[in-house]
This record gives sequence, structure tokens and C-alpha cells, in this order.
Amino acid sequence: MVGGKAAILEEARLSCTPGMVARRRRPEAPATHVTGECRPVLACSLEAGIDFGLADIDRISRRTPQIAEMRPAGRFMMQDLHVEGGVPVVMRELLDAGLLDGDAMTVTGQTLAEALAPVTRAAEPRTPVLHTAADPVKPTGGYAVMWGNLAPEGSVMKVANQSGNTHRGPAKVFHTEQEAFAAVSDGRIEAGDVVVVRYQGPRGGPGMPEMTHLTGAIVGAGLAESTALLTDGRFGGGTQGTSVGHISPEAAAGGPISILRDGDVVEIDPDGNRLQVELSDDEIAARLADWVEPAPRYRRGVLANYATLVSSASHGAVTLSRYETA
Repeated sequence: MVGGKAAILEEARLSCTPGMVARRRRPEAPATHVTGECRPVLACSLEAGIDFGLADIDRISRRTPQIAEMRPAGRFMMQDLHVEGGVPVVMRELLDAGLLDGDAMTVTGQTLAEALAPVTRAAEPRTPVLHTAADPVKPTGGYAVMWGNLAPEGSVMKVANQSGNTHRGPAKVFHTEQEAFAAVSDGRIEAGDVVVVRYQGPRGGPGMPEMTHLTGAIVGAGLAESTALLTDGRFGGGTQGTSVGHISPEAAAGGPISILRDGDVVEIDPDGNRLQVELSDDEIAARLADWVEPAPRYRRGVLANYATLVSSASHGAVTLSRYETA
């Protein structure tokens, strides 16, 4: 903490702001090695005036190997990685492999290469938690971004080292996590199903609530490997199985996820960057024409104002004034 405070004071003395650091390089480092950071990276990029979107995140993930095998999809805990040197050792491995920009400035006032210069791997590792870029857990990273008639602006899937990521099956549609949780608990979700939880996006949630209880229930029911989960909300780091979030446009904005019905067949193909519902363009257009926006969950106060101002998750779910566009 002392070092962190000193760094902040030094940045203040130098009149160096986070925006100044970010504008020097596109934000490829966090998109390379940190899972769960799509939305914040997109939001910070927009604020800093940097052209950086979901397609960039997908591109970086596909070129970046997974070199640490962490739970819930792997065998090891963060403590195991910490013993081997932690995140700095991961970053040094990626830097040495040419996957991080060593000239990028950090908040310490040093370049990334300077900050990582003293970092070394243990000569005798205690566990095989950390692989090398040349011999990775798998050759690509933790994200896949998909587009299609169900997500025209994009969606994000965590593709950890589970047995498979593709899925095709009938939708079972819910408007809240609680409704979906009850369906799992009551045995109404079967192998092959695609559980859809909508109206959980930036505007509909509001705020993209995390699907922690639902994903835990699916795992507990033994359905993580045989079902899929779709939402315009988001998931936490403990997600297992085929889970797709950040679907944009969201249901509350009249996105195609708003017109899904029970039984519609959904195809999830992260390798092909495709998220589709097997409906014709005419059928989708007809359903969207009949769609009626539901009443907002909040009509006054901070959450009502937030829901009115927030942008799409594909732009980081930032709040915009009436003079701005994402």
C-alpha cells in the first residue's frame, strides 16, 4: 500500500493522469491477460478517446495463449499462482513472448518492460500452475466475441478449458435470474436447453447484475456441460460451462433477445464468432414490430436516471449526456 500511495503522489507531482497513460497505447495489455474486464476496458477506452471495441478484444484473445490453469475450469487456486510469483510472472512471460508492449507506460512512471525487468520465474516451481507461451494450456485466450441475428452489436463468452464451447438447443426464456433459478431448482431445465435470462442489461437491470446464483445452481444440478446460458447481463469469474453474456442490443433496448420464445433453437459457435437463433429475417422483423417495451423497474431516483442515460454494453455501458453518443 505504501508503494501504491507513493506512485499516486508521484503521478500527481508529474501531472500525469490515467487518461494520459492510456492514450499513449491502445489498451491491449488488459485485454490480453485479464478475464472479466471487457466492459471496463471498453468504457475506459471510450472515455480516453481510443478506438477500441469488441472486435479488438476477440482478435487479442485469439492470438494470446492461456498459460495459467486456474479454477473453476482448471486445477489450481490463485494462491498457487501467487507462490510462483503471481500476475507479474504471467506478464513477464507474455512480454518475453512479444505479446505485451514493453514500451507502454505504467502508473509507476516506468515502462512495462522496466517494471517487469526484475521479475523472474522460480527455478524450481512448486506446482505446474504456470505454463509457458511456447507450451500453453491452450493456444488462445479466455474470450470469444460473437455476433449474429441474436447479437448484432456483439456478445461475450468466456471460453475456459471446459470440454466444449459450442451448443445448439431450444431456448427457455426468463425475465429475471430468480425465475431461472427456480426453474433449475424445480427440475424444469433439461440437458440440451439454452437458458435465456433477459432484461438484465445496462438499462434493463439496471446495471448488468451478475448471474452468480443461477450459474451456481446450474453447476449444482449437474447441467454445466449439457446446457447453455445466455443473458444481456453478465457473469462472474466462477462461471462454468457455455455461458454467453453482454448480448447487445439488450432486451430493454428492443434487441433481438427481447423476442425470443420458448422452443426457439439457438446456435452458439464461438469458433465461428456466431450467435444465431434459427428464425428467418422476416420472422424476427415481425416479432420486433410487435414488441412492447416493458415498464421500467425504477421510475425515479438514481437508478431511473442511470437507466435513461446508460449506453449499450458493446460500448462499455457508460452513462452519456444527451449531447453525447457512444
